[in-house]
Amino acid sequence: MSKKTKAEEIEDIISETSESVNENSEVQEEVQNELTAEEKLQEDLDKEKDKFLRLFAEFENYKKRTSKERMDLFKTAGQEVIVSLLPVLDDFDRALKELSKTDEKELFKGIELISNKFKETLKTKGLQEIKVKQGDAFDAEVHDAITQIAAPSKKLKGKIIDVIEKGFTLGDKIIRHPKVVVGN
Repeated sequence: MSKKTKAEEIEDIISETSESVNENSEVQEEVQNELTAEEKLQEDLDKEKDKFLRLFAEFENYKKRTSKERMDLFKTAGQEVIVSLLPVLDDFDRALKELSKTDEKELFKGIELISNKFKETLKTKGLQEIKVKQGDAFDAEVHDAITQIAAPSKKLKGKIIDVIEKGFTLGDKIIRHPKVVVGN
């Protein structure tokens, strides 16, 4: 066995140290790779959670929207039928007005009973009359102005002078605007 010189011994120590440093750095790289894989999985999990929460919120909004649309549909399901019955309601009002001028009190009472029953039936289905009278302010969103005439007094300028046809709502929706005469 030959004796190693000091320089050789130092070289051996340096090479052993560098090998051990290389091994340590490889271990550190593996740990970093494991952490990055773990981090990637965590990111993927967070993305999937976010997608799930968004989808869940979107579904909840869909349920609320369809429920509201369904309720609106039920409220106005018979709208077409009720709108077609409004002229009959107008005819009852005209008949009662004319019968009140005659001496036929029994006939008037009979027609009045039928008219009231008809009105109550429509009321139970959600029909409401829009209350309009002379002197009310004209509102273009609610009223339908048939014509304008000279106001009989200054108080009635821009106000309703006469109601030609009654207006009605079904639920919250106006199904027939009241037709009015406005003073100018």
